[in-house]
Amino acid sequence: MAPVDTPEEQQHAVARGYWRWQREDFFPEPSFASWGAYRSALAATPARFRDRFTGRSTDADELGALRRRSENEMRRCLTWWDLTWFGFGSVIGAGIFVLTGQEAHDNAGPAIVLSYVASGLSAMLSVFCYTEFAVEIPVAGGSFAYLRVELGDVAAFIAAANLILESIIGTAAVARSWTSYLASLINKPASALRIQTSLAEGYNELDPIAVVVIAVTATMVMLSAKGTSRVNWIASAVHVLVIAFVIVAGFLHAKTSNLTPFMPYGVPGVFRAAAIVYFAYGGFDNIATMAEETKNPSRDIPLGLLGSMSLITAIYCVMALVLSMMQPYTAIDRNAAYSVAFRNVGMRWAQYVVALGALKGMTTVLLVGALGQARYTTHIARSHIIPPVFALVHPRTGTPVHATMLISVAGACIGLFSSLDVLASLLSVSTLFIFMMMATALLVRRYYVRGVTSRKHAVRLVALLAVVIGSSAGIAAYWGAAPDRWVGYVVLVPAWAAGTLGIQLLVPAARSPKVWGVPLVPWLPSLSIATNLFLMGSLGAQAFVRFGVCTAVMLLYYVFVGLHATYDVAHGACGDVDDEVSDAEDQKAAATAAATTDDVERTGPKI
Repeated sequence: MAPVDTPEEQQHAVARGYWRWQREDFFPEPSFASWGAYRSALAATPARFRDRFTGRSTDADELGALRRRSENEMRRCLTWWDLTWFGFGSVIGAGIFVLTGQEAHDNAGPAIVLSYVASGLSAMLSVFCYTEFAVEIPVAGGSFAYLRVELGDVAAFIAAANLILESIIGTAAVARSWTSYLASLINKPASALRIQTSLAEGYNELDPIAVVVIAVTATMVMLSAKGTSRVNWIASAVHVLVIAFVIVAGFLHAKTSNLTPFMPYGVPGVFRAAAIVYFAYGGFDNIATMAEETKNPSRDIPLGLLGSMSLITAIYCVMALVLSMMQPYTAIDRNAAYSVAFRNVGMRWAQYVVALGALKGMTTVLLVGALGQARYTTHIARSHIIPPVFALVHPRTGTPVHATMLISVAGACIGLFSSLDVLASLLSVSTLFIFMMMATALLVRRYYVRGVTSRKHAVRLVALLAVVIGSSAGIAAYWGAAPDRWVGYVVLVPAWAAGTLGIQLLVPAARSPKVWGVPLVPWLPSLSIATNLFLMGSLGAQAFVRFGVCTAVMLLYYVFVGLHATYDVAHGACGDVDDEVSDAEDQKAAATAAATTDDVERTGPKI
C-alpha cells in the first residue's frame, strides 16, 4: 500500500485548481514520461496485453479507489422520482418522432408496431441486467464498470470505446432531429434550416442549429445535476401531455384500412426496422450511470429503471399504431412523421403542437443524455483508458465538467455534418453490442467467482457461454442469409436452448443478489444475448462496415495508448489519488459494496 498523502501534498492538489492543461494531467503514467519510456512500453505490448486480458476489478475498487480519482464527490441528490422522469426524458425523443416514420415508410409499413414490440422486448431484457448491476455496483461508470469487474479490462475497453462512440453519435443524431422539427414548427421543409454544401450525400447539409442546442444543454448539465432534474421533470411532464394528445387525436382520425397491407416488406422488414428503432430505447442506460448520485440505489434504481421503461414501451407501441392508422405507410413523411400526418388529416394547427412536443422531447433527450454520457466518460477516465483529467469532478458544482465538454464538443462536430440515417444504424450496432456484452457479464457474475468457482466449472461455463453466443450469432446470420428457410433453425435454436440449460444444470451458482436480481437466470440473460445479436444481424452490411472501421481505430488507440496507461495504473506505477489512500478507506469501500451484494473478494492485481 502506497503512503497516504501528507497535508502539504493535499494542499498542493487543491491549489492546482480544477482547470489543468499540463502534460501530466493528460498522460501522468510512466510509460509516457519520455520517448524512450514509450518505446520500452511498446516493446512489452504482448505481455501487457496478456496481463490486462486476465486482470479484473472488484466491486470495492469500483466503489472506492476509482471514485477517489475524481478528487471531489458527485452529490447524492437524486431519488426514484428523479430517475423515473430521467427515464422519460432520456428515451422519448428522436426515436419515436423521427425513426418511426422513417422505418414505417422504408422497411416495415404498418408492422412498425411489431418492430417496437420486438425491440422493446430486447430492451426490457437488457434493463433487467442493468438494474441488477446498478443496484450492486452503484457508480457512474455503468456498463463499463460492470464489465471491468466481470469480463476484465479488454472487454471493458471495447465497451468504453463503443460507449463514447454511442454518446457522440447519439448526441449528434438527436440534435439534427431537433433542427428538422424546428423547421416543421415554422412550416418549412425539414432541411430548410441547414446549409447546403457540395460534400458527399449524407454529409452535405451543415447544421449549425444542432451545435447551438448541444452547447446550451451541455451548459445546463455542467451547472447542476439536481437543477437538470427539475428542468427535465417540467419538460417531460409537458411532453407526456403532448403524447396523450397525439394518441387521442390520432385515433379520432384513424382508419383501419391504412393497416393494409400490414407487412408490405415481409418479416425481414419488420426486424430490419426493429434493429433501427432500438435506438429509441437506448437512453435507459443513462439512468444506471446516475447510481453514484442516487440517495438509495437499492430502492430507487429498480423503481426508476423498470417503471419508466415499462411505460415507455407501451407508449411507443401505441404511438406507432396511431401513425400507421392515420395514413397509408407510403404517405408517411420520413423526417417529421407526426406533424405531417396531422396536417394531412386536416388538423394543420396540430402539427405545431406535435412539433413543439417533439422539440421538448428531443431537448430532454439531449439534456439527460449529456448528464449520463458525462458520467460514463468520467468513470472511463478514472481507469486511465482516456486521459484522467476527464475524471475530475468540479468542487463547486459536483459535476464532471471536463467529461461533459469532451462529449458535447465531439457530438457538435459530428452533428454539424452527418445526417440521421447515417448515424442511426451505426448507433444501433454499438448499442446492441454493448447490451449483449452486459447479458454475458451478468451470467459470469452469477456463475463465476475467482477463488470460489472450481476450474472444472469455470471451463464448463466458458464452453456453454460459447455455445449460447455462437448459436445466437448463427441464428442471426442464418436469418440474414436465408430468412425464408427454416432448416438451420432446427439445429441452432435447440443448440441455444441446450447451452442455456447446461448453464442452469451443470454449473453451480456462485453468487446470489441480496437486494434485487434478474429473475429466471440463466434464461432471461441468455435470451437477451440472442435477441440483441438477432437484431444486430438484421442491420444492413453498411452499418457493420462503419462499425468495423470504428472498432479498428479504437483498438489501435488501445494498443498504442490505453493498454499502457491502464497497465501502469494497475501495477501501482502511477502515483495518483487512489494509490494514496488508507487501509481504513479501502475497508470502508469494501463494506459499502458488501452492503448491497454478496461480494466475494477476488484475487489478482489491483485495477
